[in-house]
Amino acid sequence: MKLRQRGVRALISVAAWLTAGAILPAAAMAGESIHHVSSEVCASCHNDIFKQWKQSMHANSTALKDPIHGTFYQQVAGSPTEEGVLHKASGKYPVCLQCHAPNAAKDNTTKLDAHVAYSEGVNCVACHTLKSYKGIQGEDGKMRLGLKAYEIADTIQGPQGVNDGLSKLAAAGDDLFGGAGVGGADSQKPNPHLGEPVEFEGKEIPALPMESNPRLMKTSDSCMGCHDQRDNPQGVPLCQTGNEYRDSDSQVNCQSCHMPIANGIADHSMGGGHDPAMLKRAVLFDVDSVADGDTLKTTVYLRNQLPHSMPTGAPFRNIYVKLTAYDEGGNAIWQNAEGHPSKDDPQAYLSYALTDDEGMPAPPPTATKPGDDTRLKPHEERTLEYAIPAEGVALVRGELYYNLLWPGLVKKFSHLPTELTDPVLVAEAERAIAVE
Repeated sequence: MKLRQRGVRALISVAAWLTAGAILPAAAMAGESIHHVSSEVCASCHNDIFKQWKQSMHANSTALKDPIHGTFYQQVAGSPTEEGVLHKASGKYPVCLQCHAPNAAKDNTTKLDAHVAYSEGVNCVACHTLKSYKGIQGEDGKMRLGLKAYEIADTIQGPQGVNDGLSKLAAAGDDLFGGAGVGGADSQKPNPHLGEPVEFEGKEIPALPMESNPRLMKTSDSCMGCHDQRDNPQGVPLCQTGNEYRDSDSQVNCQSCHMPIANGIADHSMGGGHDPAMLKRAVLFDVDSVADGDTLKTTVYLRNQLPHSMPTGAPFRNIYVKLTAYDEGGNAIWQNAEGHPSKDDPQAYLSYALTDDEGMPAPPPTATKPGDDTRLKPHEERTLEYAIPAEGVALVRGELYYNLLWPGLVKKFSHLPTELTDPVLVAEAERAIAVE
C-alpha cells in the first residue's frame, strides 16, 4: 500500500530522508526501542505539526542548536559532539541532557551528533512516549529530572489514540460491509499507528503503534518533568515554573496557552520566552500621568496574566520598564534611568537573582543562595510610582522590555547573536500632556 500524503512537501521530505541513505529507525527492528525514530518520519503524515515543531525551542533544545544552552553546557560539561563527557562539578552524566536531549539520555550517550534523533532534542517520540508522571522528587529524596520523572513506553502515547475498536467489532460480526465507514474515512487509511509498517515508495515506514493516554498528554504532567523545578549542584532553585504554577491555584493546563488549538490541531511551535507574540500577551501594561503642581504624578501599571511568574524558566530571564518624558519636539527631557535600570531604578527591574555566600551576584552553576526575586508573581498586580518634573513635558511614554539574559551575561556572552541578547519590546503605553 502507498501511504497517502497531505502535501507535496511531506512527500519530498520523507523521500529525501529515505534516499539520503538514512538508517531506518530502530523501531523497524524487532525488539528495539522507538526512541531512535526521527521526527522526519512523523512528517510524512503530520507535516503541518512537523513544520511548527521544527521552529520550536523543543526542536532546538540541544547544545548543538541553542546558543545559550550550548554556552552553559560547554562551561559545565564540555563538547556536545564528544562521547563520555561528564558534568565537571559532580563527575556524573550531565543531568541537563535528560531534558535537552532526552533520546541521547536514554542511551546514556553525550555525542549528540551520533544520531539524528539525539540532535533533534525534544522531538516527537521524546514527548509521545511519556507514559506516566512519577514526579520530580524521588523516594530517596533526590530530584529526578526530565525522562527520570516518567515511566517511558515503547509505544506512541496519544492524547486520543486510534480508537478503532468499534470498527473491528463490526468487521468481525454480521456487518455486511465489514465495518467500512464505522470509524470514518480516517479509519480506512494506511496508518503505522495501527501496529503494522506502511510501504512508501518501496520503503517501509516502521510500525509505530499508538495507545490513548489523555491523562498525561492532555495535562500539565506531560510538561512538569522538565519544567517543574531544577536545582543547581548546591541545591539552589533555578527553574521553578512548576512551583509557581501550583502557587497560582490555576486549573488551566500548560497546553491551553502553549499549545492552543488552531485549524483542528494543537500548535506544536509551543511559544514561550523566545516568542514575541506570547510575551506581548503576558502582561497588562499601562501608564497614567496627572499634573500636580510642578510635577507629573505618574503611575506605571503592571499585571501578570500568567499562572506562573513573569518571567519564568531560566533564572537569567528578566524584564524592565523604561519610562521617558518628551517635549513637543520629541526630545527626551527625563527618563527613569540611563540605559538599563538595574542600578538607577531597581523597582523597574524585575528578575530572580542568584548570589554566592557573600551575597554577590553569581551564575546559575555556582550560586550558593537565591537572591531577591522581584519578578511578577502569578496574576500579580503592581504599580510603580514616579514624580516627573512637568516643565516642557508633552508626552510620557512607558515601555516594557524582555531579556533572555542578565545584563552581565549579555556582556560576557558577546559571541551570541543579537537576536538573543537584545531586549524585546513587549508592551508600550503613552499619555499626552497638555503643555501650557
